[in-house]
Amino acid sequence: MTAVAAEATAPALGLHTDLSNEAYHADKTSLSSSGARKLLPPSCPAKFRWEQDNPQPDSKTFDYGNAAHKLVLGNGPDLEVVPGPRWDTSKAKGHIAEIRERGGIPLKQHELDMVKAMAAAIRQHPLAAALLDPAYGAPEQSGFWIDGPTGIRRRVRFDWLPSVQSGRLIIPDYKTTTDASNDAMQKDIDKYGYNQQADWYEEGARSLGLGDESAELLLIAQEKKAPYLVNVIGIEFGSRVIAGAKNRRAIETFAECTRTGHWPGYADDEPNYLALPGYAENRDKELYL
Repeated sequence: MTAVAAEATAPALGLHTDLSNEAYHADKTSLSSSGARKLLPPSCPAKFRWEQDNPQPDSKTFDYGNAAHKLVLGNGPDLEVVPGPRWDTSKAKGHIAEIRERGGIPLKQHELDMVKAMAAAIRQHPLAAALLDPAYGAPEQSGFWIDGPTGIRRRVRFDWLPSVQSGRLIIPDYKTTTDASNDAMQKDIDKYGYNQQADWYEEGARSLGLGDESAELLLIAQEKKAPYLVNVIGIEFGSRVIAGAKNRRAIETFAECTRTGHWPGYADDEPNYLALPGYAENRDKELYL
Protein backbone atom coordinates (compact mmCIF):
# COMPACT_ATOMS: atom_id res chain seq x y z
CA MET A 1 0.00 0.00 0.00
CA THR A 2 1.33 3.44 -0.92
CA ALA A 3 1.68 6.25 1.62
CA VAL A 4 -1.19 8.12 -0.03
CA ALA A 5 -3.45 5.05 0.10
CA ALA A 6 -2.53 4.39 3.73
CA GLU A 7 -3.37 7.99 4.62
CA ALA A 8 -6.74 7.70 2.88
CA THR A 9 -7.72 4.55 4.82
CA ALA A 10 -6.43 5.75 8.19
CA PRO A 11 -9.00 6.45 10.93
CA ALA A 12 -10.45 9.96 10.92
CA LEU A 13 -9.12 12.59 13.28
CA GLY A 14 -10.86 12.89 16.63
CA LEU A 15 -12.05 10.49 19.33
CA HIS A 16 -13.27 6.98 18.41
CA THR A 17 -15.29 5.15 21.05
CA ASP A 18 -15.70 1.89 19.11
CA LEU A 19 -12.52 1.45 17.06
CA SER A 20 -11.08 -2.05 17.37
CA ASN A 21 -7.62 -2.62 18.74
CA GLU A 22 -6.61 -4.15 15.40
CA ALA A 23 -7.79 -1.10 13.43
CA TYR A 24 -5.99 1.22 15.83
CA HIS A 25 -2.65 -0.57 15.50
CA ALA A 26 -3.05 -1.00 11.74
CA ASP A 27 -2.64 2.75 11.19
CA LYS A 28 1.05 3.08 10.23
CA THR A 29 0.68 6.74 9.21
CA SER A 30 0.48 7.98 12.80
CA LEU A 31 2.81 7.87 15.80
CA SER A 32 1.81 6.37 19.15
CA SER A 33 3.39 6.75 22.57
CA SER A 34 4.99 3.30 22.43
CA GLY A 35 6.29 4.08 18.95
CA ALA A 36 7.78 7.35 20.13
CA ARG A 37 9.68 5.52 22.86
CA LYS A 38 10.99 2.97 20.33
CA LEU A 39 12.48 5.79 18.20
CA LEU A 40 14.78 6.99 20.99
CA PRO A 41 17.91 5.43 22.58
CA PRO A 42 18.60 2.75 23.60
CA SER A 43 16.45 1.82 20.56
CA CYS A 44 16.62 3.56 17.17
CA PRO A 45 14.45 4.43 14.14
CA ALA A 46 15.55 1.28 12.28
CA LYS A 47 14.14 -0.92 15.08
CA PHE A 48 10.94 1.13 15.16
CA ARG A 49 10.45 0.69 11.42
CA TRP A 50 11.18 -3.05 11.52
CA GLU A 51 8.71 -3.66 14.36
CA GLN A 52 6.05 -1.62 12.55
CA ASP A 53 6.48 -3.78 9.45
CA ASN A 54 6.90 -7.07 11.35
CA PRO A 55 4.29 -7.43 14.13
CA GLN A 56 5.55 -9.35 17.13
CA PRO A 57 4.22 -12.90 17.73
CA ASP A 58 1.94 -13.68 20.64
CA SER A 59 3.61 -14.40 23.96
CA LYS A 60 2.51 -15.51 27.40
CA THR A 61 3.47 -12.14 28.87
CA PHE A 62 1.16 -10.34 26.45
CA ASP A 63 -1.55 -12.96 26.98
CA TYR A 64 -1.58 -12.38 30.75
CA GLY A 65 -1.67 -8.61 30.36
CA ASN A 66 -4.40 -8.69 27.71
CA ALA A 67 -6.46 -11.18 29.69
CA ALA A 68 -6.24 -9.04 32.82
CA HIS A 69 -7.21 -5.97 30.78
CA LYS A 70 -10.26 -7.87 29.50
CA LEU A 71 -11.56 -8.72 32.96
CA VAL A 72 -10.53 -5.49 34.70
CA LEU A 73 -11.62 -3.05 31.98
CA GLY A 74 -14.42 -5.09 30.45
CA ASN A 75 -13.25 -4.96 26.85
CA GLY A 76 -10.90 -7.05 24.77
CA PRO A 77 -10.48 -10.46 23.15
CA ASP A 78 -12.38 -13.51 24.36
CA LEU A 79 -10.64 -15.68 26.95
CA GLU A 80 -10.82 -19.42 26.25
CA VAL A 81 -9.54 -22.26 28.39
CA VAL A 82 -7.51 -25.00 26.71
CA PRO A 83 -8.14 -28.09 28.86
CA GLY A 84 -5.43 -30.44 30.00
CA PRO A 85 -2.04 -29.90 31.66
CA ARG A 86 -0.01 -30.11 28.43
CA TRP A 87 -0.02 -27.72 25.48
CA ASP A 88 2.63 -29.55 23.45
CA THR A 89 0.28 -32.20 22.02
CA SER A 90 -1.01 -31.88 18.46
CA LYS A 91 -4.59 -31.59 19.76
CA ALA A 92 -3.71 -28.77 22.16
CA LYS A 93 -1.66 -26.94 19.52
CA GLY A 94 -4.56 -27.12 17.08
CA HIS A 95 -6.97 -25.80 19.70
CA ILE A 96 -4.62 -22.94 20.57
CA ALA A 97 -4.22 -22.04 16.89
CA GLU A 98 -8.00 -21.98 16.42
CA ILE A 99 -8.43 -19.65 19.39
CA ARG A 100 -5.76 -17.26 18.16
CA GLU A 101 -7.21 -17.33 14.64
CA ARG A 102 -10.53 -16.16 16.12
CA GLY A 103 -8.69 -13.37 17.91
CA GLY A 104 -9.04 -14.92 21.35
CA ILE A 105 -6.53 -15.59 24.12
CA PRO A 106 -5.83 -19.23 25.07
CA LEU A 107 -5.36 -19.84 28.79
CA LYS A 108 -4.96 -22.72 31.16
CA GLN A 109 -7.61 -22.95 33.86
CA HIS A 110 -5.28 -21.75 36.61
CA GLU A 111 -4.33 -18.75 34.45
CA LEU A 112 -7.96 -17.78 33.98
CA ASP A 113 -8.48 -18.17 37.74
CA MET A 114 -5.51 -15.84 38.28
CA VAL A 115 -6.85 -13.01 36.10
CA LYS A 116 -10.30 -13.39 37.65
CA ALA A 117 -8.71 -12.99 41.09
CA MET A 118 -6.81 -9.93 39.83
CA ALA A 119 -10.04 -8.33 38.64
CA ALA A 120 -11.68 -9.07 41.99
CA ALA A 121 -8.74 -7.47 43.84
CA ILE A 122 -9.08 -4.32 41.71
CA ARG A 123 -12.74 -4.06 42.68
CA GLN A 124 -11.74 -4.28 46.35
CA HIS A 125 -9.24 -1.41 46.07
CA PRO A 126 -11.09 1.83 46.93
CA LEU A 127 -9.20 4.22 44.63
CA ALA A 128 -8.66 1.84 41.69
CA ALA A 129 -12.30 0.72 41.80
CA ALA A 130 -13.48 4.35 41.76
CA LEU A 131 -11.22 5.25 38.84
CA LEU A 132 -12.46 2.25 36.81
CA ASP A 133 -16.13 2.37 37.82
CA PRO A 134 -18.12 1.25 34.74
CA ALA A 135 -20.97 3.54 35.77
CA TYR A 136 -18.76 6.57 35.12
CA GLY A 137 -16.45 5.62 32.27
CA ALA A 138 -15.69 3.37 29.32
CA PRO A 139 -12.62 1.41 28.17
CA GLU A 140 -10.44 1.33 25.06
CA GLN A 141 -11.10 4.63 23.33
CA SER A 142 -8.81 5.87 20.55
CA GLY A 143 -7.87 9.37 19.48
CA PHE A 144 -6.07 10.81 16.44
CA TRP A 145 -4.83 14.37 16.03
CA ILE A 146 -2.35 16.48 14.08
CA ASP A 147 0.86 17.61 15.76
CA GLY A 148 1.10 21.36 15.28
CA PRO A 149 4.88 21.84 14.91
CA THR A 150 5.46 18.94 12.49
CA GLY A 151 2.08 18.21 10.90
CA ILE A 152 2.33 14.46 11.55
CA ARG A 153 -0.59 12.35 12.73
CA ARG A 154 -0.42 11.27 16.36
CA ARG A 155 -2.56 8.67 18.08
CA VAL A 156 -3.46 7.43 21.54
CA ARG A 157 -5.51 4.52 22.90
CA PHE A 158 -6.82 5.24 26.37
CA ASP A 159 -7.35 2.25 28.66
CA TRP A 160 -10.20 4.18 30.26
CA LEU A 161 -11.90 7.55 29.95
CA PRO A 162 -14.45 9.05 32.34
CA SER A 163 -17.85 9.46 30.71
CA VAL A 164 -18.49 12.86 32.30
CA GLN A 165 -15.97 15.34 30.92
CA SER A 166 -16.27 18.06 33.54
CA GLY A 167 -13.73 19.29 36.04
CA ARG A 168 -10.27 17.80 36.19
CA LEU A 169 -9.71 14.86 33.82
CA ILE A 170 -8.06 11.80 35.38
CA ILE A 171 -6.86 9.18 32.88
CA PRO A 172 -6.37 5.73 34.49
CA ASP A 173 -3.92 3.38 32.79
CA TYR A 174 -3.77 -0.24 33.92
CA LYS A 175 -0.44 -2.09 34.17
CA THR A 176 0.29 -5.65 35.28
CA THR A 177 3.67 -6.27 36.86
CA THR A 178 5.63 -8.63 39.07
CA ASP A 179 6.29 -5.90 41.64
CA ALA A 180 4.03 -2.88 42.16
CA SER A 181 5.98 -1.41 45.08
CA ASN A 182 7.06 2.23 44.90
CA ASP A 183 10.74 1.32 44.46
CA ALA A 184 10.06 -1.14 41.66
CA MET A 185 7.61 1.13 39.86
CA GLN A 186 10.03 4.05 40.03
CA LYS A 187 12.51 1.92 38.09
CA ASP A 188 9.77 0.82 35.67
CA ILE A 189 8.87 4.45 34.96
CA ASP A 190 12.40 4.88 33.66
CA LYS A 191 12.71 1.42 32.05
CA TYR A 192 9.42 1.54 30.13
CA GLY A 193 9.08 5.29 29.71
CA TYR A 194 5.84 5.59 31.65
CA ASN A 195 6.56 9.29 32.19
CA GLN A 196 6.61 9.69 28.40
CA GLN A 197 3.31 7.85 28.20
CA ALA A 198 1.80 10.18 30.79
CA ASP A 199 2.91 13.28 28.89
CA TRP A 200 1.68 11.82 25.58
CA TYR A 201 -1.76 10.83 26.90
CA GLU A 202 -2.26 14.13 28.70
CA GLU A 203 -1.35 16.08 25.56
CA GLY A 204 -3.59 13.82 23.53
CA ALA A 205 -6.52 14.47 25.86
CA ARG A 206 -6.01 18.23 25.54
CA SER A 207 -5.67 18.06 21.75
CA LEU A 208 -8.89 16.04 21.53
CA GLY A 209 -10.77 18.56 23.67
CA LEU A 210 -11.19 16.17 26.60
CA GLY A 211 -9.33 18.08 29.27
CA ASP A 212 -7.23 21.11 30.08
CA GLU A 213 -3.74 21.61 31.53
CA SER A 214 -4.83 19.86 34.74
CA ALA A 215 -5.44 16.53 32.94
CA GLU A 216 -3.40 13.77 34.59
CA LEU A 217 -2.62 10.14 33.87
CA LEU A 218 -2.52 7.78 36.86
CA LEU A 219 -0.98 4.31 36.62
CA ILE A 220 -2.93 1.48 38.23
CA ALA A 221 -0.20 -1.10 38.75
CA GLN A 222 -1.19 -4.60 39.86
CA GLU A 223 0.94 -7.58 40.77
CA LYS A 224 0.34 -10.90 39.00
CA LYS A 225 0.77 -13.03 42.12
CA ALA A 226 -1.51 -13.32 45.14
CA PRO A 227 -2.59 -11.23 46.92
CA TYR A 228 -2.58 -9.24 43.64
CA LEU A 229 -1.65 -5.96 45.30
CA VAL A 230 -2.56 -2.67 43.63
CA ASN A 231 -0.64 0.62 43.63
CA VAL A 232 -2.09 3.80 42.08
CA ILE A 233 0.80 5.99 40.94
CA GLY A 234 1.11 9.52 39.62
CA ILE A 235 4.12 10.81 37.69
CA GLU A 236 6.04 13.61 39.39
CA PHE A 237 6.01 16.94 37.53
CA GLY A 238 9.73 17.11 36.78
CA SER A 239 9.67 13.62 35.25
CA ARG A 240 6.87 14.72 32.93
CA VAL A 241 8.82 17.81 31.86
CA ILE A 242 11.72 15.55 30.85
CA ALA A 243 9.22 13.25 29.14
CA GLY A 244 7.81 16.14 27.11
CA ALA A 245 11.26 16.96 25.76
CA LYS A 246 11.89 13.30 24.88
CA ASN A 247 8.53 12.99 23.16
CA ARG A 248 9.20 16.13 21.13
CA ARG A 249 12.54 14.67 19.98
CA ALA A 250 10.79 11.44 18.98
CA ILE A 251 8.08 13.31 17.06
CA GLU A 252 10.66 15.32 15.14
CA THR A 253 12.62 12.14 14.40
CA PHE A 254 9.49 10.42 13.09
CA ALA A 255 8.66 13.43 10.91
CA GLU A 256 12.17 13.55 9.45
CA CYS A 257 12.37 9.80 8.82
CA THR A 258 8.93 9.83 7.21
CA ARG A 259 9.97 12.74 4.98
CA THR A 260 13.26 11.19 3.86
CA GLY A 261 12.34 7.51 3.97
CA HIS A 262 15.56 6.89 5.92
CA TRP A 263 15.28 5.10 9.27
CA PRO A 264 18.82 5.05 10.72
CA GLY A 265 20.26 2.47 13.04
CA TYR A 266 22.94 3.09 15.66
CA ALA A 267 25.61 4.58 13.37
CA ASP A 268 25.32 4.93 9.61
CA ASP A 269 28.22 7.12 8.49
CA GLU A 270 30.68 7.47 11.38
CA PRO A 271 31.74 5.49 14.45
CA ASN A 272 30.27 6.02 17.88
CA TYR A 273 33.05 6.68 20.40
CA LEU A 274 32.11 5.29 23.81
CA ALA A 275 33.54 5.82 27.26
CA LEU A 276 33.43 3.30 30.05
CA PRO A 277 30.22 3.28 32.10
CA GLY A 278 30.46 5.91 34.83
CA TYR A 279 30.75 3.37 37.64
CA ALA A 280 33.57 1.51 35.84
CA GLU A 281 35.48 4.69 35.02
CA ASN A 282 35.32 5.87 38.64
CA ARG A 283 36.41 2.43 39.88
CA ASP A 284 39.38 2.19 37.54
CA LYS A 285 40.50 5.78 38.09
CA GLU A 286 40.69 5.08 41.78
CA LEU A 287 42.58 1.81 41.33
CA TYR A 288 44.97 2.62 38.48
CA LEU A 289 45.42 6.36 37.98
